[in-house]
Amino acid sequence: MKRIICFGPGPKFKGGIKDYNTSLAKAFDRMPDTEVHIVSWTNQYPAIIPREFVDKSSKADLLEGTNVGVHYITDYNNTFTWRQTYLLMAGLEPDIVIFQWSIALQGLPIGRIARQLVKHKNIEVIFDLHFVVQKEGSILDRAFTRYGIKWADTYIAHAYKTVDELRALFPKKQLVVTETGERSKEGTTVLKLYHPVYDLFKPDPAFDVAGMKRALGLRKHVFLFFGFIRKYKGLHYCIRAFHKLAQERDDVSLLICGESFWNTLDQSKFNTRLKSFLFGLAKKVLLSKKEDEQDYNPLQLIDQLGIRDRVVVKNEFIANEDVHKYFQVSDAVLLFYEYATPSGIESLSYNFKKPLIATKVGHFPETIQGGFNGYLAEAGNIDSMATQMQKSLEHPIQPENIAKATAMMSWENYVKAILGL
Repeated sequence: MKRIICFGPGPKFKGGIKDYNTSLAKAFDRMPDTEVHIVSWTNQYPAIIPREFVDKSSKADLLEGTNVGVHYITDYNNTFTWRQTYLLMAGLEPDIVIFQWSIALQGLPIGRIARQLVKHKNIEVIFDLHFVVQKEGSILDRAFTRYGIKWADTYIAHAYKTVDELRALFPKKQLVVTETGERSKEGTTVLKLYHPVYDLFKPDPAFDVAGMKRALGLRKHVFLFFGFIRKYKGLHYCIRAFHKLAQERDDVSLLICGESFWNTLDQSKFNTRLKSFLFGLAKKVLLSKKEDEQDYNPLQLIDQLGIRDRVVVKNEFIANEDVHKYFQVSDAVLLFYEYATPSGIESLSYNFKKPLIATKVGHFPETIQGGFNGYLAEAGNIDSMATQMQKSLEHPIQPENIAKATAMMSWENYVKAILGL
């Protein structure tokens, strides 16, 4: 019997890391002779951050039908709970603990917990790295990251870019990279794997796609932007590139689904205003002005460019049970990122057999074969983006191509590699 702990946000939270951690736990649970626990945050970030992180929209239970245990215990703002988390984990006597590493800010609590766990030689401490170099670029990020992920027996990387960043962060560590799951005795193993294809959200074969398109006022061909609206995800590029395409064609729509990352609380409340003020002060110290995205509002481009009749916006968090609807009415997914590590939206799109139109940044050139399972545009180049969108209409990607390209990217294969099977 293998006992496995997946540390990260539990199912009650929003976001891709919640989806990832939940999917990982479910995949382990499906393996024979395993006992799986999610050990989760209660609060993932400092209390001054003015944002709602809990999913209050979804009704579907993502862990229904599983034997996964969930423990909400770790409060970022209460160091006493960090010790409680370690004691809980040690008391479960796991064989493997996998930390989801997705933001440098969590380096202090995660590093403290991992530092204690790694002393247990019967526990393999694994860090599943969603990034090494932080997107937002705080002056403290490198220090927090070094402390947070230092105490690991094994790392998982989803792209060779991440492996390179890990080598740069720890130049004295002897890192041995493998794609098979085999652990090295000569140094610290890095499992170069991939972001598995999500199976949390599945297409509904009985869903009335045509009826939904009529209800939303969508035209024949639909391009989808899905997920949190963050500057690095390039929604401003998506809107401008779509505008250029729409000048040439009248049969296209842009569907934008996702909440604005920094606009989830009632701004009229004193508590929200106080948090925003304190958070703003902290960012002035830690971030350069160009990296402060709190005022990022690409949706205003829709009216500025005069394409309101072509764009449908669902500027809200999409409940679990509704996710499939927006992918099923779409023809292609836009990922015009400024920079990228493996994207949960990419993985989600593959499960719906939707082609991706992405920029040539991060790992996208590793996973997207131009003209086969998607199209690649030059980063920051509106003309290139519009051209690739046009190509996707003139030469549609076949669903079987996407299935072929992602055939080995299952959660089953992923957890087998972790288990060394």
